[in-house]
Amino acid sequence: MASAATAALARAFLRTHRSLLIIPPSSRRRLSASASATAAASSTAVRRSVVDVLRERGLVEATTSETLGLGSGSGTGTGTTSPGQLKAYCGFDPTAESLHLGNLLGLVALSWFRRCGHTAVALVGGATGRVGDPSGKSAERPELDLAAVEANSDAIKSLIAQILDRVPEPSYHFQSGKDLSLEQNEQPLANPEEKMGSFLILDNYDWWKDITLLDFLNEVGRFARVGTMIAKESVKKRLMSEDGMSYTEFTYQLLQGYDFVYMFKNMGVNVQIGGSDQWGNITAGTELIRKILQVEGAYGLTFPLLLKSDGTKFGKTEDGAIWLSSKMLSPYKFYQYFFSVPDVDVIRFMKILTFLSLDEIHRLEESMKKPGYVPNTVQRRLAEEVTCFVHGEEGLEEALKATEALRPGVQTQLDAQTIEGIADDVPSHSLPYDQVFKSPLVDLAVSTGLLASKSAVRRLIKQGGLYLNNIRIDSEDKLVEEGDIVNGKVLLLSAGKKNKMVVRIS
Repeated sequence: MASAATAALARAFLRTHRSLLIIPPSSRRRLSASASATAAASSTAVRRSVVDVLRERGLVEATTSETLGLGSGSGTGTGTTSPGQLKAYCGFDPTAESLHLGNLLGLVALSWFRRCGHTAVALVGGATGRVGDPSGKSAERPELDLAAVEANSDAIKSLIAQILDRVPEPSYHFQSGKDLSLEQNEQPLANPEEKMGSFLILDNYDWWKDITLLDFLNEVGRFARVGTMIAKESVKKRLMSEDGMSYTEFTYQLLQGYDFVYMFKNMGVNVQIGGSDQWGNITAGTELIRKILQVEGAYGLTFPLLLKSDGTKFGKTEDGAIWLSSKMLSPYKFYQYFFSVPDVDVIRFMKILTFLSLDEIHRLEESMKKPGYVPNTVQRRLAEEVTCFVHGEEGLEEALKATEALRPGVQTQLDAQTIEGIADDVPSHSLPYDQVFKSPLVDLAVSTGLLASKSAVRRLIKQGGLYLNNIRIDSEDKLVEEGDIVNGKVLLLSAGKKNKMVVRIS
């Protein structure tokens, strides 16, 4: 990770401090030096505002100030930013052992801050995750035990580090529009002397664990106005619901708001970003900074929620959420989800979820209107770009290999590893060797549940739709031979293109 040393230094300090909003002089000097090192910018070219970049790609819903990205960096303590420099953070509560597709927008937005030369901060809510954010929820979240929160936090930190470390290096241009070493399909950004910004991963439990209730009431509570808190949209909706809202949830906006106060003062973090449902929590933070620290210079930015054109959430399926961790969802299935995006949504998702230039995206959009366009060509490009960002080149290769190999009729030789790679994504069935070897394929297709009856199997064979290891079966009398059991471990049955069954030999 590009900023592992900086992140370790920050975490070490946070574990050892013992007072609110105070940082030791030695740590102050070290963190200030780190911030200065990442804030270098050229004076010979004009930086393109990161907000402009986000806005033209459809990644800005609202900002707390139109001057965001145009003015000077600020902060009143350690880590104060240089003129024009921003430190933007996005929070991720560890409510599961993986982030999901809805969280990906936050990671993409942080990546654009990095690509524009700013510092990105991912804040894992080891403390706030124990409370649960009521925003967008109709009922209180189930309480997680301490062990689960800690395990989830560790897993999410690792996942975020991997994804943010894959952010592609930016290309550059002067304001005149003259390209300098502009890679094909890359979104042009800032000046050629400016390097991509660093990133940090923090955990808010590192400072909350030492704060008592009396500290919180004295340092934060006395600045909070109950009327303002109740007026927040997320609070009003819950108060009107049948179950209402607990005091624990009601205080969440102050917990998140204080995170911003703490990082603004001690680390120079001056921008908080989040989904549009986070507006109330974000403004709670900017208000607390003005009241507690009596300074300006804290900003908020929200991006739209990830929705399909019909208004439903993108990333929700009948089987559950689309997870970003390969431990919870294979790269193959992740890739397939994007490959199946409808034409009406694919260009918009290209803009908000990839780093392709808008010119390149426009060319792809125009290609969809031309005669001879092969359906799902643009979806394939979308799936490749997003899968590579989330799962890396190895994950993309795995997804492409499985996609190609599992296409019925393809000439690619199947191996046990490829079949096992999709076993979690398609139905599977385990049988003893003697119940598979020399078994009629018609019987096997029924006993494994691929098809409901032998007559349905025979009918499919006549139609040319039954496959064994991607090889079309033409005879109803086909028996499973030793060579059909791949590596002596598995075989793959397919009924048409989509219905598959992995048969494991136990």
